[in-house]
Amino acid sequence: MIKFLIKGLFRDKSRSRLPIIVVSIGVMLTVLMNAYVRGFMGDTIEVNSKFTNGHLKVMSRAYAEEANQIPNDLALTEVSSLLTELRAEYPEVEWAPRIQFGGLVDVPDVNGETRSQGPAIGMGVDLLSENSKEIERLNLTNSIVRGSMIAKQGEVLLSEEFSQKLGINPGEVVTLIGSSMFGSMTMYNFTVSGTVRFGAEVIDRGAIITDIEDARLALDMNDAASEILGFLKTDFYDDERVVKLVTEMNEKYADSSDEFAPVFKSLSQQGAMGQYVALVNVWSIYIPMVFVFAMSLVLWNAGLLGGLRRYGEVGIRIAMGEEKGHVYRTMIYESIFIGIAGSIFGTAFGLFFAWLIQTYGIDISGMMEGASMMLPSVIRARITPADFYIGFFPGLMSTVIGTMLSGVGIYKRQTARLFKELES
Repeated sequence: MIKFLIKGLFRDKSRSRLPIIVVSIGVMLTVLMNAYVRGFMGDTIEVNSKFTNGHLKVMSRAYAEEANQIPNDLALTEVSSLLTELRAEYPEVEWAPRIQFGGLVDVPDVNGETRSQGPAIGMGVDLLSENSKEIERLNLTNSIVRGSMIAKQGEVLLSEEFSQKLGINPGEVVTLIGSSMFGSMTMYNFTVSGTVRFGAEVIDRGAIITDIEDARLALDMNDAASEILGFLKTDFYDDERVVKLVTEMNEKYADSSDEFAPVFKSLSQQGAMGQYVALVNVWSIYIPMVFVFAMSLVLWNAGLLGGLRRYGEVGIRIAMGEEKGHVYRTMIYESIFIGIAGSIFGTAFGLFFAWLIQTYGIDISGMMEGASMMLPSVIRARITPADFYIGFFPGLMSTVIGTMLSGVGIYKRQTARLFKELES
């Protein structure tokens, strides 16, 4: 009988073509929306992790208590040996030491007198090591506006807006005036190699980026770092996995009473990002579920209307002596085949469009001008295992339920009145 029903659906396009198209469109939108929401909200986390928080962060205990003030006098020391130990014990994590600092950038004139100056937020990152991924991680190459990338020690990148405010061009010299790790005043000269624009006002209005070794020389931080950021090699933040890793790491150093002993924090344990991660975990479930529910109602109604449209056909079949229960069951079987076919096609198309957005992205940099939050300038979807089956909930279940409800009317038909209905 099943083979007979499938042949009937193939041969009678009016019964299969439109329902399958409707189901496919609904499932495609469900899959695409789920991948889009998870991708956009996940990208916001990734942008903040790459610039500031990492997937996890290593700091000294004293530094962690006052991290918002960037107290480099409490920074980690003997970083080389600590990195060697971390890389050996946790190879699934990529470790990147960084130095956060603040200071005054002074631009001299031809006579060596101050021409202009302004406050800056600086970051020393590993830009010149052979195996470092920091340039790619911070997307520095694509962010260059003028000049070129740092190629040797003694060079620095300024944000484009900051350089325009100071009136300085690539190739000129600036002086960083700041405070060393030991509290003394320091002055260090840099050559501006280029300017960058990240699309976030919080960075662009006063950022200075240099190689970490130059930052160590400028701030007298030999073999030291403000913090060490850790990134999962999967490139996506997994809160459950990272929290488990952080707990294991902190237990290892729990017995140390040294205030400069390392302490580990996941991204979700760092200030406001914890609230955002929790928000993402909730809304990445609720938003797709709301859309699944909406699509379910649409496909439910499609199944209901499909059953009502065949009211005359059902009457003829009953008048010819077919049992009501058999008619009801065959309609449900047909809706199952339609739901499965539509869900497969819809999932395939949804995954295809999600892959396009995941690969090429949607550039919204024009909408990000003046943004004060760290948000991605290119929106990308993220295909997860759930996208391979989430469309079957509205596609199959709703179609079947709609047919079941519409089919209830079969049992209310009175055979004695069928011929009168058919004549009219």
